[in-house]
Amino acid sequence: MPPRTTDWTEATLSEFDGVRFLHLDSIWVQGAMRIRKPDQIELEYVQRMCAWMLWRDAAELGQGHAVQLGLGAAALTRFCHSQLRMKTTAVEINPTVIAACRQWFRLPADDARLSVVNEDAARWVTDDTHLQSVDVLNVDLYDHEAESPVLDDDAFYAACRGVLADGGLMTVNLFGRSASFARSALRIARAFGSDQVWSLAPTKEGNTVMVAARGVQVPHREVLEQRAANIEARYKLPARKWLRLVRPLPMSILNAL
Repeated sequence: MPPRTTDWTEATLSEFDGVRFLHLDSIWVQGAMRIRKPDQIELEYVQRMCAWMLWRDAAELGQGHAVQLGLGAAALTRFCHSQLRMKTTAVEINPTVIAACRQWFRLPADDARLSVVNEDAARWVTDDTHLQSVDVLNVDLYDHEAESPVLDDDAFYAACRGVLADGGLMTVNLFGRSASFARSALRIARAFGSDQVWSLAPTKEGNTVMVAARGVQVPHREVLEQRAANIEARYKLPARKWLRLVRPLPMSILNAL
């Protein structure tokens, strides 16, 4: 079981220019929601964490099980549950974050398709009952200091691959003052294989989103362009821009494998 609520950094709020922000008692933003457009994904890096959609056929976008490790302001959870209408699980270790999302960030109550679990993400991905049960895994795990991912080692990424079904996809947000993209990318590539890992160019804030897959074949460019156009039309996300930003692993990482 997670520690008592009193052992956790308290979730706090701020608002500016129509946007509500979630913090963990610090200046660092853990998530955001535009108050008048709660279904819109506000932060650019969170939008890019939906880039897994490029690797799936349009007819399959709403199928399967989506899991978020780290709830943030619940943007990805709301999107997968309410817009994609997928079976959705969010795993969040800090109970004050869950409470804040339910009260201030339009996180709906659990239902037949939604489950919000107060649990350690490391424990969740190593639970054998979850093996190969996930089709989309979004990983965004930072504490109040936001220096580097809380979970970022070989065993963790191997466990993430383990919960993915064949054809499953993972996105990871990499950001922080002391985080090393090369180090994290190498660990992800060791777990998934170099031909199953890509990254998007960093945002201006310094967030790099990585995409990793379990047994995915990348289609031809024209198919990806069709998928991107469909995502933009249906979900109002800048998928054609994502496509321009996707990169294979750099040679420096490939040579280190």
